[in-house]
Amino acid sequence: MDDNATQAHGGQTERLGILAQRRIEAEIIKPIYEILKRDFGKERAQAVIAEAVRGAAVQTGKDFAAQEANGPSVTSFVALQVLWEKDDALDVEVHRADEGHYDYDVKRCAYAEMYHAMGLGEIGHLLSCARDSHFIAGYHPGIHLTRTTTIMQGGSRCDFRYALEEQQGKQDNE
Repeated sequence: MDDNATQAHGGQTERLGILAQRRIEAEIIKPIYEILKRDFGKERAQAVIAEAVRGAAVQTGKDFAAQEANGPSVTSFVALQVLWEKDDALDVEVHRADEGHYDYDVKRCAYAEMYHAMGLGEIGHLLSCARDSHFIAGYHPGIHLTRTTTIMQGGSRCDFRYALEEQQGKQDNE
């Protein structure tokens, strides 16, 4: 699905928050996933979902990058985060945000809560968490994400560490 979805609001167009968009997508994907599981097994069903989401995430990253007047950067990526946090979707603690790094922890994730409540906890990581590295690859191939834990998969937090390629070595030293 396109992360540029908008809705009419009082004569104006307002961009949907990513949480609202993910809920709509999950409602469509859930019955498809159940049929795939029934006909091809859980492992194959998850592989199909993962492949579809991966491709969509890369393309969405490219679409967002194309909208950046000065080209995509860590700074422009940070400015986009309001879309993921809209609808009180995340409680975030930012550790570093500069031209070469964006490091933060998510302490509460409404995406994980939503997928579990919808009965999609077993693929929530595919529908949401796994998108992140593919989105950033489409947005700016020189920015890389390192993450070691997610709430969706049972962690107490999600640790996002974005770094420009030339800045990655400096991240550990600072």
